[in-house]
Amino acid sequence: MSDLTTTRDAVRTVLAAHGSLRTDPWRMAPTDDLYAAGLTSMASVHVLLAVEAALGIEFPERALDRALFSSIDSLATTAATCLRDTEPLRMSA
Repeated sequence: MSDLTTTRDAVRTVLAAHGSLRTDPWRMAPTDDLYAAGLTSMASVHVLLAVEAALGIEFPERALDRALFSSIDSLATTAATCLRDTEPLRMSA
């Protein structure tokens, strides 16, 4: 399983728990519009915090805009980039 697939699955799990969507995120295509599925600005804050906690990342401030929450792929791609960018910071045993 690719890193993007794993990250996409994490995003779907978070959306199911915190997105308050009218559509099950596990049944949505990765590019489906989350706003059309019912994502609100308040729910997007909960999703943001939950994705950061689930993946141990922090989205950069420059990424925090409406487009970030437009689709599962947008969230997953940005989160995967954050994971990749923080990888060198992790200490190996």
